[in-house]
Amino acid sequence: MDVEILARIQFAFTIAFHYIFPPLSIGLGVILVIMEGMYFKTKNPLYERMTKFWVKVFALTFAIGVASGIVMEFEFGTNWATYSRFVGDVFGSALAAEGIFAFFLESGFLAILVFGWDKVGPKTHFFSTIMVSLGSMLSAVWIVVANSWQQTPAGYHLVGEGLNMRAEITDFWAMVFNPSSMERLSHVLSGAWLAGAFLVISVSAYYLIRKKHIEFAQQSIKIALVVALFASLFQLFTGHQSAIGVSENQPAKMAAFEGHYDSSAVAPLYLFGWVDDKKQEVKYGIAIPGLLSYLIYGDASKEVMGLNAFRPEDRPPVNIVFQAYHIMVAIGFFLIAISIVSIFYWKRKKLFETKWLLWILVFSVLGPQIANQIGWIAAEVGRQPWIVYGLLRTADALSKVVEANQVIFSLILFFVIYSLLFVLFIYLLNEKIQHGPEQPDTIASEYEKQKEVLNH
Repeated sequence: MDVEILARIQFAFTIAFHYIFPPLSIGLGVILVIMEGMYFKTKNPLYERMTKFWVKVFALTFAIGVASGIVMEFEFGTNWATYSRFVGDVFGSALAAEGIFAFFLESGFLAILVFGWDKVGPKTHFFSTIMVSLGSMLSAVWIVVANSWQQTPAGYHLVGEGLNMRAEITDFWAMVFNPSSMERLSHVLSGAWLAGAFLVISVSAYYLIRKKHIEFAQQSIKIALVVALFASLFQLFTGHQSAIGVSENQPAKMAAFEGHYDSSAVAPLYLFGWVDDKKQEVKYGIAIPGLLSYLIYGDASKEVMGLNAFRPEDRPPVNIVFQAYHIMVAIGFFLIAISIVSIFYWKRKKLFETKWLLWILVFSVLGPQIANQIGWIAAEVGRQPWIVYGLLRTADALSKVVEANQVIFSLILFFVIYSLLFVLFIYLLNEKIQHGPEQPDTIASEYEKQKEVLNH
């Protein structure tokens, strides 16, 4: 197999595995702030039990996320040396900011969050929870900024020639606020909030079906459903804004999203279909005429730039982008629907006894995970053949000395190690879920403990 394809498969595999965990950390971080904030306000020990249980799950996802994320930095150097040289001056500042302002913030306060319940005051502990959550989101900020610069480069100039050409920052804030960064950031964050919320919903629904930890599960699922409803609706809004940005900045990607070839025609929006790239048509699909034109321009009669406006060698692989985009959108609408239906049943006091709905909620944890993964596939494959849009092709970004057998060997090793890590993660997560939250008679309220200390 071609060394470029192998290097792309290796990076896609490692980053897809890694990206299981950061969205969970970001989403759980927000829910921890809400739960501990309610404990802080109401002094109800139930919220303390909820916070302590989900802190354990948060710590597990954080640990596996860190372990699996380190590998990619080495892949940049081993497989993508030309790319690393080209973007190094740009990514250096963004990734340094991620390390200093986000990772250190999150890691520093994580120790207090996990081990500091009886060692610091309630205000300090709650502040630490907020800082951990903020740190996890700031990590996303700088990573998305760096990735968005690849999609829509800004605030740079090129120096050098040939293999030694590289981009240098001329305007740091133009680099940070490049044309796609804020739209994509809001979309990524809302996807992460959904991942965390539906993990809590799934585990809580499981407890309700098994009639275990009933009060804990009822309160947990209520909080998570509110977060899920907000995040899913916000996801719809940010997705629409992001798609408009794609149509302006990366029109070939937008055309691939909908299998649209003719620039002189208004564009329909497909609910589903299969793209025949040779015949330049979408087969077996259902389309709403003019809807893509309307969503982009507010005018159903306006033409949308099609793939034929680009040379064949400058077009992304259309069908995989089309399928990934449409599955992501379908899951997004499913998450909105299941959130609304669940809250409707909750308000009618039927949610906790409706087993068919609870079973759907148990498996709904897969929805955000799949949508996040294939959303990135749509974004990254849709950018091809460019690794830095309009500046550096993926085929030119490879290391010149890496060989196919070296990539295959390391890919097999990554597969083995990541499989073991995933089995370990599932085992530990299942252990925590089966054990459940601490019982009220085995866990003293931190406020009560401190009251006792003060009284003595």
